[in-house]
Amino acid sequence: MTDHSELTALLSDWLPRQRWFAGKGRAGGQLRVEQDIRLTLDAHAKAVLRLLVIKVSYDDGGPSDYYQVPVVIRDDSPFGHEGFLIGESSSGIVYDGLRDADGNAALLTYLRRGASREGLTATAVETLEDLTARPVGAEQSNTSVVYGEAYILKVFRRLWPGMNPDLEITQVLARAGSGHVARPVAWLSGQLSGVPTTFAFMQDYLRTGAEGWLLALASVRDLYAEGDLHADEVGGDFAAEAERLGAATAQVHRDLAGALPTRPADAATLGAVADYLHQRLDGALAAVTELAPFETALRTAYDAVRGIEHPAPFQRIHGDLHLGQVLRVESGWVLFDFEGEPARPVPERTVLESPLRDVAGMLRSFDYAAQSMLLERQDEPALAYRALEWADHNRDAFCRGYGARSGTDPRDEGALLNAFELDKAVYEVLYEARHRPGWIGIPLRSVERLTGDPEQQRAQPAVRASDEGAQ
Repeated sequence: MTDHSELTALLSDWLPRQRWFAGKGRAGGQLRVEQDIRLTLDAHAKAVLRLLVIKVSYDDGGPSDYYQVPVVIRDDSPFGHEGFLIGESSSGIVYDGLRDADGNAALLTYLRRGASREGLTATAVETLEDLTARPVGAEQSNTSVVYGEAYILKVFRRLWPGMNPDLEITQVLARAGSGHVARPVAWLSGQLSGVPTTFAFMQDYLRTGAEGWLLALASVRDLYAEGDLHADEVGGDFAAEAERLGAATAQVHRDLAGALPTRPADAATLGAVADYLHQRLDGALAAVTELAPFETALRTAYDAVRGIEHPAPFQRIHGDLHLGQVLRVESGWVLFDFEGEPARPVPERTVLESPLRDVAGMLRSFDYAAQSMLLERQDEPALAYRALEWADHNRDAFCRGYGARSGTDPRDEGALLNAFELDKAVYEVLYEARHRPGWIGIPLRSVERLTGDPEQQRAQPAVRASDEGAQ
């Protein structure tokens, strides 16, 4: 068996290059194998899946990070593994186990049998089928594996002690009979720092679902292809779907408020929100100099939160809602990935918050969909106006749908919604600076618009929007 010193040496090079590695820019990065659990139940298997929990410590003395890295070590390469090689050891070739067919088969077997080893326990709510696996192509903050056409398993790469909110919230909504979530079917739980922790989570795979982000981009593409039509006149108008999505989001919020605790948003709560927004801004300003010209306006918007009267009660929410976190299925819209912002510790992601934070995230996503398609068409400045028109048209529709279901239009709480939109845009600036510098202009332009002179904004050409809602 490959020893930990060899694995640590290989992972020291491989781990920082993964998209989900959160320690970029922090000096040191000393790795240590904290857990090494054999998940392959066949004692004579040629390829063995080992689940490694890696602790990463830094020179700055700040908190360490923990990562889950399932690996397969074998003497051949029957599945190619192009792009997923971790390195070569004295025992064989080391691969990312979630990209290995034998590794994914072993993981499903562990779940199917309800196995438990060294504190790592599989729980299934029904008998799982034995199906062939395929990893989901896009590497995000976690890694997902689809089994046949039945299940999708999300393996949480960065681990935080505690039950992951994605599992918790999905279970709550499923028990409430919500039609806006995919049913949970199994999960993998272990120990981290002595705390029961969610390692992976399996749901029904909604194979006919279409991702909201892709549907929105198709609508934007249709608009840009028409030289003289407005957003509500093109064949691919998205507003009816945006309105239905707003209603679905409001229903999820209602279901969560009915099943879990809520609390009034008093002056102390709003003050704490404002303080937290300032704290997040402090970190972003220190990392991204392009935000400096907007600091005064941002802090003014955040301070306005303190004086808000009679906001909606705080409750559990999605926490990171955008068009990439929703699927359109035959029955309507389904929300997923309820874990919140993966970079925040679990205790921060489970606090009661304003549902307007979710609304703000979706409003920002409409802007992103329109603006992202301008990146390769910067020689067509006339499209910039069309992008704003499309975004505003669909933002209006979403808020209209949300208000119809909730009884209150989210725009009625303008100061709080604006503060959350700005906070999300600042978060996006920080993310793009670290991961996609070529995209940083999208959130920066949004910060500029959202902090701009209201009189100047009202002088902009009015957006034409249909008054007809979704049926």
